Amino acid sequence: MQFAICNEIYQGWSLEDTFAHAARTGYQGIELAPFTLAESVTDLSNSDRRRLRDLALRNGLSVVGLHWLLVKPAGLHLSHPDPGIRQKTGRYFVELVDCCADLGGRILVLGSPKQRSILPGVSPQQAREWARATLQDAIRRAEDRGVILCVEPLSPVETNFLTTAQEAIEFARSFGSPACQIILDVKAMCSEPRPIPDIIRSAWPHFAHFHANDRNLKGPGFGDVDFRPIGAVLHEVGYKGFISVEVFSFEEGADVIARQSLAYLRQSFGLA
Repeated sequence: MQFAICNEIYQGWSLEDTFAHAARTGYQGIELAPFTLAESVTDLSNSDRRRLRDLALRNGLSVVGLHWLLVKPAGLHLSHPDPGIRQKTGRYFVELVDCCADLGGRILVLGSPKQRSILPGVSPQQAREWARATLQDAIRRAEDRGVILCVEPLSPVETNFLTTAQEAIEFARSFGSPACQIILDVKAMCSEPRPIPDIIRSAWPHFAHFHANDRNLKGPGFGDVDFRPIGAVLHEVGYKGFISVEVFSFEEGADVIARQSLAYLRQSFGLA
């Protein structure tokens, strides 16, 4: 296992300073939120993408991939009743796959709760079918480009579509493709009735990525979630992907969040 950090934590920092700090702190990877880079990934030219990839390489970092995929541009939705919006969203997912691959990334995290929630008048079955159709071309492109689209189960507080790991697994498996799997997120797993180690164990080998955070929206070690059993079960199942620190409350500042989160993870996972 290797550790990564999500770049939106570094609010107000330049990308150069963000990458340098992440590497200096001891992270091996950086996970990027497209909305921090441009209004749309289509605005990132080939030279922009090479510059970002080279910046990561110069700092000894891997670009893990992209998350917060649909924050921008506005007007996208996975299962909107308007077929034109679904088609536009589907085309954008293909662009996201290409951008991820161009940056040297391997993982696309499909969270974006507002842009996937089931809208009024749409049945759960219809939403599932429309969402599958919206993502189909992107899954095929991901197969060609060595990218994995990871469906993220999120809590019912955030969305009404795919709110448990099991639901996300069933949806991902419906594509019949190794390019569609799931991601597990500690904050989200806290909303399920089962213990987190049980969720991880039953979800293996269907998850290809892992987000480390706490139920309080802060970094690992900043709340009451004990990561020792989490690290133990990840070792048990043989997970060898990235553990990415993703937080939603930035009040401690990027330096403290990055350093203390990594120190806590290393200690909890027996790597200190």
